[in-house]
Amino acid sequence: MDEGERYSQVIELHGHIIDSLIFPRVLDAILDSGNEFVIHRADIGRRKGETSFAQIEIMAPTPEALHSIISQVQQVGALVVESANAQLVPAPAHGVFPEHFYATTNIPMEVRIGGEWIPVDFSEMDCGIVVADGRATCTPMSDVRAGELVVVGHDGIRVRPQERPRSPSPTFAFMSSAVSTEKPKSVLVAEVAREMQEARARGGRILVVAGPALIHTGSGEHLRRLIEAGYVQVLFAGNALAAHDVEAAFYGTSLGVSLAKDTLHEHGHQHHLRAINRIRAAGGLRQAVETGVLRRGVMHACIVHGVEYVLAGSVRDDGPLPDVITDALEAQRRMRTLVRQGIDVALLLSTMLHSVATGNLLPAGVRAVCVDINPAVVTKLVDRGSFQTTGLVMDVASFLRELLEHLGLR
Repeated sequence: MDEGERYSQVIELHGHIIDSLIFPRVLDAILDSGNEFVIHRADIGRRKGETSFAQIEIMAPTPEALHSIISQVQQVGALVVESANAQLVPAPAHGVFPEHFYATTNIPMEVRIGGEWIPVDFSEMDCGIVVADGRATCTPMSDVRAGELVVVGHDGIRVRPQERPRSPSPTFAFMSSAVSTEKPKSVLVAEVAREMQEARARGGRILVVAGPALIHTGSGEHLRRLIEAGYVQVLFAGNALAAHDVEAAFYGTSLGVSLAKDTLHEHGHQHHLRAINRIRAAGGLRQAVETGVLRRGVMHACIVHGVEYVLAGSVRDDGPLPDVITDALEAQRRMRTLVRQGIDVALLLSTMLHSVATGNLLPAGVRAVCVDINPAVVTKLVDRGSFQTTGLVMDVASFLRELLEHLGLR
């Protein structure tokens, strides 16, 4: 950095900052941005239960550069020393944040209001923070109302990063974000099963996000068993999964191919349309179940066993089924509402867009597993910030078969 006027700010790091890689990530971010730092103090915990502390002064050539790097290191848990209150600016219009609004991550946060730190409700990435009546809430851009007070800048923000679990065998932490096809899948599937069993035992909620590949590969029966055994409380999917699930229930096919014999039926390409039409005639999936029109399948099991579901539509949908929410923002709100009621474990199964959409909504503390035969799907999800996601590159049918075995359902 050239000699001359420099701008500086002191930050602090607290907690298990070494083994959670918070300390090196902060230093790397400062150096990668072309700025400088001085470590004024570093107290490193020597035993397993001890925490660490570091005080670092960051130096930048301009106020803008300092603001940028401070914003970056705050995302991993840096606390600005002598932090001022959060700056609040009214939203200028419905669906519009003020300039320089603070863009959130899915990591737990606090804001300083009136000299006190208050938690931000519902940690979610790519939102703003609205403050009202002594509470701070992550709010999506589309839902902010004109005049609501929104946090801007980086003053008065404190992020509580996820630290690495300190249990003897943190399989999720060890495998976190892994996308290699050479990882020990059986060990991880067993760990997923254990997490699901513990969640069910304590009355927690398990979310499944599923694509139509589950039906095409004959895995609908596996998902149905999970639902009937109480291992699914929420389902996110699209028109395709539900339509082909209904097609399978009516015709024994998916995309016109027999799920029993792997043979193409004559005129089978029409089956999903005829299935959708039959459900539309009944008035919807629930009405079809209640009147006996629909007697089996994933959606039948959801309705019979009280699983809450959101079917989010897209421009390519046939029909669609009456239950499909065709307004994307409304579908997102419905998904957000169910996520905010609490999710313990999320299984993201063979659906890139729905997995990314759900990953954007999940708090960092949710155990998430993404299963896809294409490693690019897992990579895309992690690159967008869902770093708590564990990736399994494998066929979804194989994953579900093995999961059922570990759960004692086969």
